[in-house]
Amino acid sequence: MTNAKELKFRQIDGTERNLNDYKGNVLLIVNVASKCGLTPQYEGLEKVYQQYKHKGLIVMGFPANEFNGQEPGSNEEIHEFCQMSYGVQFPMFEKVIVKGESIHPLFRFLTETSPVTTTKPISKLVQTLKKTGLFGADTKDIMWNFEKFLINRDGKILARFAPDIKPEDPVLIDAIENALEDIKS
Repeated sequence: MTNAKELKFRQIDGTERNLNDYKGNVLLIVNVASKCGLTPQYEGLEKVYQQYKHKGLIVMGFPANEFNGQEPGSNEEIHEFCQMSYGVQFPMFEKVIVKGESIHPLFRFLTETSPVTTTKPISKLVQTLKKTGLFGADTKDIMWNFEKFLINRDGKILARFAPDIKPEDPVLIDAIENALEDIKS
């Protein structure tokens, strides 16, 4: 498989979708969780989505429970939490597995195609994960909740961002704006 747009999923309401349905858009794919210290990033993701959706950006949330059980709810509970707590309007998908043997095909594709994560120069999260042995320096696995993948209009992965790079961080905003401006990105 050479293009993420060929992969299929179920939206959080159970509706089957194919990423090809989003053809021509720039995608920001994020593994999310409701009970994580980074959960407030939902607010930033929604702001970025509202700011750039008219230009073709679609933020896509994929709940995952691989990191300290920080997404224990059902799809219905997750959906309600996101809407009630953060007013999330961007597409949310059913809970998936983002690392390990049963990894969802999209996240297998994302991590194998883009194994290097853009991190902050001094990242407390990366330091903590390394100290606790939860993150190896050369791993391609998803680091933690709220890791972000930016995909261009043709389905090519442009960049991968560490969980502690917030949605409003200039490095992520610049990458989004560049992808949106590049009609042939």
